[in-house]
Amino acid sequence: MELFSTFFAFLYQAGDAFAFLVLASCGLAIIFGMMGVINLAHGEFILCGAYVSTFAIKSGMPFIAAVIIGALAAGMAGMVVERLVVRHLYSRPLDTIVATWGISLIVTQGTLIVLGSTMQGTGTPLGSFSIGTYSYSEYRVALMGVAIGLLAVLYLIFRFTRFGVLARATIQVPHMANALGVNTSLIYSFTFGIGAALAGLAGALYAPTMTLVPTMGSSFVVDAFVTVVIGGSDIFLGTAPAAAVLGIMKAGLTSWKGQMFGHIGMLITVIFVIRVLPNGISGWLLKARR
Repeated sequence: MELFSTFFAFLYQAGDAFAFLVLASCGLAIIFGMMGVINLAHGEFILCGAYVSTFAIKSGMPFIAAVIIGALAAGMAGMVVERLVVRHLYSRPLDTIVATWGISLIVTQGTLIVLGSTMQGTGTPLGSFSIGTYSYSEYRVALMGVAIGLLAVLYLIFRFTRFGVLARATIQVPHMANALGVNTSLIYSFTFGIGAALAGLAGALYAPTMTLVPTMGSSFVVDAFVTVVIGGSDIFLGTAPAAAVLGIMKAGLTSWKGQMFGHIGMLITVIFVIRVLPNGISGWLLKARR
Protein backbone atom coordinates (compact mmCIF):
# COMPACT_ATOMS: atom_id res chain seq x y z
CA MET A 1 0.00 0.00 0.00
CA GLU A 2 2.85 2.37 0.82
CA LEU A 3 4.48 1.68 -2.56
CA PHE A 4 1.19 2.33 -4.37
CA SER A 5 0.55 5.59 -2.53
CA THR A 6 4.09 6.80 -3.32
CA PHE A 7 3.67 5.88 -7.00
CA PHE A 8 0.28 7.61 -7.13
CA ALA A 9 1.81 10.70 -5.54
CA PHE A 10 4.39 10.80 -8.35
CA LEU A 11 1.70 10.34 -11.03
CA TYR A 12 -0.37 13.10 -9.42
CA GLN A 13 2.58 15.52 -9.40
CA ALA A 14 3.48 14.65 -13.00
CA GLY A 15 -0.15 15.05 -14.10
CA ASP A 16 -0.45 18.34 -12.27
CA ALA A 17 2.71 19.66 -13.93
CA PHE A 18 1.51 18.38 -17.32
CA ALA A 19 -1.85 20.16 -16.93
CA PHE A 20 -0.17 23.41 -15.90
CA LEU A 21 2.24 23.33 -18.84
CA VAL A 22 -0.46 22.49 -21.38
CA LEU A 23 -2.93 25.11 -20.17
CA ALA A 24 -0.22 27.76 -19.83
CA SER A 25 1.30 27.09 -23.26
CA CYS A 26 -1.66 26.38 -25.59
CA GLY A 27 -2.40 30.05 -26.24
CA LEU A 28 1.27 30.84 -26.73
CA ALA A 29 1.66 27.82 -29.03
CA ILE A 30 -0.98 29.26 -31.37
CA ILE A 31 0.36 32.84 -31.32
CA PHE A 32 4.06 31.95 -31.40
CA GLY A 33 4.05 28.50 -33.01
CA MET A 34 1.50 29.23 -35.73
CA MET A 35 1.74 32.99 -36.25
CA GLY A 36 5.42 33.51 -35.45
CA VAL A 37 4.61 36.37 -33.06
CA ILE A 38 6.80 36.45 -29.94
CA ASN A 39 4.14 37.56 -27.49
CA LEU A 40 5.73 38.73 -24.25
CA ALA A 41 2.31 39.95 -23.09
CA HIS A 42 1.11 36.33 -22.79
CA GLY A 43 1.23 36.56 -19.00
CA GLU A 44 -0.98 39.64 -19.02
CA PHE A 45 -3.71 37.82 -20.95
CA ILE A 46 -3.49 35.16 -18.24
CA LEU A 47 -3.76 37.97 -15.67
CA CYS A 48 -6.86 39.32 -17.44
CA GLY A 49 -8.60 35.94 -17.34
CA ALA A 50 -7.75 35.45 -13.67
CA TYR A 51 -8.95 38.87 -12.50
CA VAL A 52 -12.12 38.95 -14.63
CA SER A 53 -13.17 35.44 -13.58
CA THR A 54 -12.53 36.26 -9.91
CA PHE A 55 -14.63 39.42 -10.16
CA ALA A 56 -17.38 37.38 -11.84
CA ILE A 57 -17.36 34.73 -9.10
CA LYS A 58 -17.51 37.39 -6.39
CA SER A 59 -20.48 38.97 -8.15
CA GLY A 60 -22.39 35.69 -7.76
CA MET A 61 -21.79 33.92 -11.07
CA PRO A 62 -21.27 30.14 -11.18
CA PHE A 63 -17.66 29.05 -11.44
CA ILE A 64 -17.87 27.63 -14.98
CA ALA A 65 -19.64 30.75 -16.29
CA ALA A 66 -17.00 32.95 -14.64
CA VAL A 67 -14.19 30.95 -16.27
CA ILE A 68 -15.82 31.35 -19.69
CA ILE A 69 -16.24 35.11 -19.14
CA GLY A 70 -12.58 35.40 -18.12
CA ALA A 71 -11.45 33.58 -21.26
CA LEU A 72 -13.71 35.68 -23.50
CA ALA A 73 -12.48 38.92 -21.91
CA ALA A 74 -8.86 37.94 -22.58
CA GLY A 75 -9.77 36.92 -26.13
CA MET A 76 -11.40 40.27 -26.86
CA ALA A 77 -8.43 42.09 -25.35
CA GLY A 78 -6.17 40.01 -27.60
CA MET A 79 -8.10 40.98 -30.72
CA VAL A 80 -7.82 44.67 -29.76
CA VAL A 81 -4.06 44.32 -29.24
CA GLU A 82 -3.71 42.49 -32.57
CA ARG A 83 -5.64 45.15 -34.47
CA LEU A 84 -3.95 48.17 -32.87
CA VAL A 85 -0.37 46.93 -32.44
CA VAL A 86 0.61 43.47 -33.63
CA ARG A 87 -1.02 43.73 -37.07
CA HIS A 88 1.50 46.36 -38.12
CA LEU A 89 4.49 44.24 -37.09
CA TYR A 90 3.96 40.89 -38.85
CA SER A 91 6.82 41.65 -41.23
CA ARG A 92 9.04 42.77 -38.31
CA PRO A 93 8.96 39.85 -35.85
CA LEU A 94 11.71 41.22 -33.61
CA ASP A 95 9.71 44.41 -33.12
CA THR A 96 6.84 42.38 -31.70
CA ILE A 97 9.10 41.52 -28.77
CA VAL A 98 9.51 45.19 -27.85
CA ALA A 99 5.85 46.04 -28.51
CA THR A 100 4.37 43.18 -26.48
CA TRP A 101 6.92 43.72 -23.71
CA GLY A 102 5.77 47.33 -23.52
CA ILE A 103 2.14 46.19 -23.34
CA SER A 104 3.12 43.80 -20.56
CA LEU A 105 4.69 46.59 -18.51
CA ILE A 106 1.72 48.91 -19.05
CA VAL A 107 -0.83 46.30 -18.02
CA THR A 108 1.16 45.13 -14.99
CA GLN A 109 1.74 48.63 -13.64
CA GLY A 110 -1.78 49.74 -14.55
CA THR A 111 -3.26 46.81 -12.62
CA LEU A 112 -1.05 47.63 -9.64
CA ILE A 113 -2.17 51.27 -9.63
CA VAL A 114 -5.88 50.63 -10.20
CA LEU A 115 -6.50 47.38 -8.28
CA GLY A 116 -3.68 47.33 -5.76
CA SER A 117 -0.85 44.93 -5.03
CA THR A 118 -3.04 41.91 -4.31
CA MET A 119 -6.58 40.68 -4.68
CA GLN A 120 -8.45 38.26 -2.44
CA GLY A 121 -9.06 34.92 -4.11
CA THR A 122 -12.14 32.73 -4.11
CA GLY A 123 -10.76 29.48 -2.76
CA THR A 124 -10.21 26.20 -4.58
CA PRO A 125 -13.42 24.50 -5.80
CA LEU A 126 -14.29 20.88 -5.05
CA GLY A 127 -12.76 18.98 -2.15
CA SER A 128 -9.92 16.55 -1.56
CA PHE A 129 -9.33 12.82 -1.28
CA SER A 130 -6.69 10.71 0.41
CA ILE A 131 -4.65 7.72 -0.64
CA GLY A 132 -2.41 6.37 2.08
CA THR A 133 -0.86 9.24 4.02
CA TYR A 134 -1.20 11.72 1.16
CA SER A 135 -4.09 14.09 0.44
CA TYR A 136 -4.93 15.31 -3.08
CA SER A 137 -7.04 18.10 -4.54
CA GLU A 138 -9.95 16.96 -6.68
CA TYR A 139 -9.77 20.25 -8.56
CA ARG A 140 -6.19 19.56 -9.65
CA VAL A 141 -7.30 16.19 -11.02
CA ALA A 142 -10.11 17.95 -12.91
CA LEU A 143 -7.56 20.32 -14.45
CA MET A 144 -5.68 17.32 -15.84
CA GLY A 145 -8.84 16.25 -17.65
CA VAL A 146 -9.43 19.81 -18.88
CA ALA A 147 -5.90 19.96 -20.32
CA ILE A 148 -6.34 16.71 -22.27
CA GLY A 149 -9.79 17.77 -23.47
CA LEU A 150 -8.49 21.16 -24.58
CA LEU A 151 -5.76 19.56 -26.69
CA ALA A 152 -8.35 17.35 -28.37
CA VAL A 153 -10.73 20.27 -29.07
CA LEU A 154 -7.94 22.43 -30.55
CA TYR A 155 -6.80 19.57 -32.76
CA LEU A 156 -10.32 19.06 -34.09
CA ILE A 157 -10.87 22.79 -34.67
CA PHE A 158 -7.64 23.45 -36.54
CA ARG A 159 -7.60 20.17 -38.49
CA PHE A 160 -11.21 19.56 -39.48
CA THR A 161 -13.16 22.84 -39.45
CA ARG A 162 -13.37 25.47 -42.18
CA PHE A 163 -11.86 28.06 -39.87
CA GLY A 164 -8.95 25.73 -39.11
CA VAL A 165 -8.24 25.19 -42.80
CA LEU A 166 -8.41 28.92 -43.52
CA ALA A 167 -6.22 29.73 -40.52
CA ARG A 168 -3.52 27.26 -41.53
CA ALA A 169 -3.65 28.44 -45.14
CA THR A 170 -3.46 32.10 -44.14
CA ILE A 171 -0.53 31.58 -41.80
CA GLN A 172 1.44 29.33 -44.17
CA VAL A 173 0.81 31.13 -47.51
CA PRO A 174 -0.96 34.44 -46.75
CA HIS A 175 -0.65 35.96 -50.24
CA MET A 176 -2.17 32.88 -51.88
CA ALA A 177 -5.03 32.75 -49.36
CA ASN A 178 -5.72 36.43 -49.94
CA ALA A 179 -5.72 35.89 -53.72
CA LEU A 180 -8.34 33.16 -53.28
CA GLY A 181 -10.67 35.55 -51.46
CA VAL A 182 -9.87 34.73 -47.83
CA ASN A 183 -10.14 37.68 -45.46
CA THR A 184 -6.64 37.16 -44.07
CA SER A 185 -6.87 40.21 -41.82
CA LEU A 186 -9.89 38.74 -40.05
CA ILE A 187 -8.28 35.29 -39.80
CA TYR A 188 -5.17 36.75 -38.16
CA SER A 189 -7.34 38.68 -35.72
CA PHE A 190 -9.42 35.64 -34.76
CA THR A 191 -6.36 33.39 -34.44
CA PHE A 192 -4.60 35.86 -32.15
CA GLY A 193 -7.84 36.24 -30.20
CA ILE A 194 -8.11 32.47 -29.73
CA GLY A 195 -4.55 32.36 -28.41
CA ALA A 196 -5.29 35.18 -25.97
CA ALA A 197 -8.56 33.51 -24.90
CA LEU A 198 -6.69 30.28 -24.14
CA ALA A 199 -4.26 32.29 -22.00
CA GLY A 200 -7.23 33.84 -20.21
CA LEU A 201 -8.70 30.37 -19.72
CA ALA A 202 -5.49 29.25 -18.02
CA GLY A 203 -5.58 32.27 -15.73
CA ALA A 204 -9.25 31.74 -14.89
CA LEU A 205 -8.73 28.05 -14.11
CA TYR A 206 -5.69 28.62 -11.91
CA ALA A 207 -6.92 31.80 -10.20
CA PRO A 208 -8.54 29.87 -7.31
CA THR A 209 -5.23 28.10 -6.59
CA MET A 210 -2.97 31.17 -6.57
CA THR A 211 -2.46 34.54 -4.93
CA LEU A 212 -3.75 37.15 -7.35
CA VAL A 213 -1.09 39.81 -7.88
CA PRO A 214 -0.35 42.01 -10.93
CA THR A 215 2.80 40.02 -11.69
CA MET A 216 1.16 36.57 -11.53
CA GLY A 217 1.48 36.11 -15.29
CA SER A 218 5.26 35.81 -15.00
CA SER A 219 4.87 32.49 -13.18
CA PHE A 220 3.28 31.07 -16.35
CA VAL A 221 5.36 32.67 -19.09
CA VAL A 222 8.71 30.90 -18.67
CA ASP A 223 7.12 27.45 -18.46
CA ALA A 224 4.90 28.26 -21.44
CA PHE A 225 7.78 29.41 -23.63
CA VAL A 226 10.01 26.43 -22.87
CA THR A 227 7.14 24.03 -23.57
CA VAL A 228 6.43 25.65 -26.94
CA VAL A 229 10.11 25.83 -27.90
CA ILE A 230 10.91 22.17 -27.26
CA GLY A 231 7.56 21.13 -28.72
CA GLY A 232 8.63 22.49 -32.11
CA SER A 233 6.80 24.04 -35.03
CA ASP A 234 3.83 21.64 -35.08
CA ILE A 235 1.88 22.73 -32.02
CA PHE A 236 -0.57 19.83 -32.10
CA LEU A 237 2.12 17.19 -32.39
CA GLY A 238 4.67 18.78 -30.08
CA THR A 239 2.88 20.47 -27.17
CA ALA A 240 1.52 17.35 -25.46
CA PRO A 241 4.76 15.27 -25.51
CA ALA A 242 6.79 18.35 -24.54
CA ALA A 243 4.53 18.96 -21.54
CA ALA A 244 4.68 15.26 -20.63
CA VAL A 245 8.50 15.14 -20.73
CA LEU A 246 8.87 18.34 -18.72
CA GLY A 247 6.12 17.32 -16.30
CA ILE A 248 7.72 13.94 -15.52
CA MET A 249 11.15 15.51 -15.07
CA LYS A 250 9.79 18.25 -12.84
CA ALA A 251 7.72 15.83 -10.73
CA GLY A 252 10.61 13.40 -10.29
CA LEU A 253 13.12 16.01 -9.15
CA THR A 254 10.55 17.82 -7.00
CA SER A 255 9.77 14.56 -5.16
CA TRP A 256 13.48 13.87 -4.73
CA LYS A 257 14.99 17.25 -3.89
CA GLY A 258 12.21 19.83 -3.70
CA GLN A 259 10.54 22.40 -5.94
CA MET A 260 13.64 24.41 -6.75
CA PHE A 261 15.43 21.34 -8.12
CA GLY A 262 12.28 20.53 -10.09
CA HIS A 263 12.48 23.87 -11.91
CA ILE A 264 16.24 23.55 -12.44
CA GLY A 265 15.84 20.04 -13.82
CA MET A 266 13.12 21.21 -16.19
CA LEU A 267 15.33 23.96 -17.61
CA ILE A 268 18.26 21.53 -17.99
CA THR A 269 15.91 19.20 -19.86
CA VAL A 270 14.99 22.04 -22.20
CA ILE A 271 18.67 22.76 -22.94
CA PHE A 272 19.33 19.07 -23.60
CA VAL A 273 16.31 18.62 -25.89
CA ILE A 274 17.13 21.75 -27.91
CA ARG A 275 20.74 20.57 -28.28
CA VAL A 276 19.77 17.06 -29.41
CA LEU A 277 16.57 17.99 -31.29
CA PRO A 278 17.03 21.50 -32.72
CA ASN A 279 13.66 21.29 -34.50
CA GLY A 280 11.88 20.25 -31.32
CA ILE A 281 9.99 17.09 -30.50
CA SER A 282 7.47 17.59 -33.31
CA GLY A 283 10.32 18.01 -35.82
CA TRP A 284 11.80 14.71 -34.69
CA LEU A 285 8.42 12.95 -34.87
CA LEU A 286 7.72 14.29 -38.36
CA LYS A 287 11.16 13.22 -39.53
CA ALA A 288 10.60 9.73 -38.11
CA ARG A 289 7.36 9.45 -40.11
CA ARG A 290 9.10 10.02 -43.43
